[in-house]
Amino acid sequence: MVVEVRTAAVNTRVVADDDMSDFTREEVEFDGKTRTVFRIGEGPAVIVIAEIPGITPKVLEFARRLPALGCTAVLPHLFGVPGRDSSLQQRGWPGYLWSVASSMGPACVSREFTVWALGKSSPVVGWLRQLAAREYQRCGGPGVGVVGMCFTGGYALAMAVDDIVVAPVLSQPSMPAPLTPSRRRSIDISPTDLARVKERCDDGLQVMGLRFCGDRAVPAERFAFLREQLGDAFIGIELDDAAANPDPPMPPHAVLTEHLIDEPGQPTRDALDRVLDFFSAKLVDSAT
Repeated sequence: MVVEVRTAAVNTRVVADDDMSDFTREEVEFDGKTRTVFRIGEGPAVIVIAEIPGITPKVLEFARRLPALGCTAVLPHLFGVPGRDSSLQQRGWPGYLWSVASSMGPACVSREFTVWALGKSSPVVGWLRQLAAREYQRCGGPGVGVVGMCFTGGYALAMAVDDIVVAPVLSQPSMPAPLTPSRRRSIDISPTDLARVKERCDDGLQVMGLRFCGDRAVPAERFAFLREQLGDAFIGIELDDAAANPDPPMPPHAVLTEHLIDEPGQPTRDALDRVLDFFSAKLVDSAT
């Protein structure tokens, strides 16, 4: 479990490494590729795809909220060290930078992850879609939820080509890197996959997205593009930068994890609650 130390400052939290002892662990293979998958809870599955540097204690905090909804949290290990707190507060600058670089480097050069190409879904999405299908058969319910974060934010959209994905959430989707106008007005999904998602939106699918207004990694043009493509089916939640937890050293970015202020009435907490309500409505309430 998480070991937490609170200081006198309201928002300051130093979180130790998480031993993840309350999660089950198994090795899952699709198409010759084996990955570790962590699970907690019972009920319809929500695939939680961690941001870089990986399955951190803050990501685990989010995942642990899902069983209270009546859902199973399913976390595939794609990069980093599961449970490791890589925050600046815990590791200092050398440890923090090393954790990010050691996760980002392999992801950027791996053929499984699309970083620079426009109009392309990452190959790893195929593996994740098979995981979602497996968890749907295992957990039941009306379908599967997915939340992608930052580097993996767009994966939730690409996975929504499958009818079983009924609650996709894109938290600060940052790929492709928004270095040009065309990259800012795009997201990492192929035209074919996007066309299928648009068809599903016409049939009632909703897609939720979250970002901070000043986040250069997730520019306003990206959400404008999603609104143009998906219409009213896109639920865009855009928060003022002043709503972010000021403790992390990076500018406002990680809505559900690092920059969350977990206090009632805080805009980031309200955004988190909207995500949880989204999963509850699509996966739990509709099954009763």
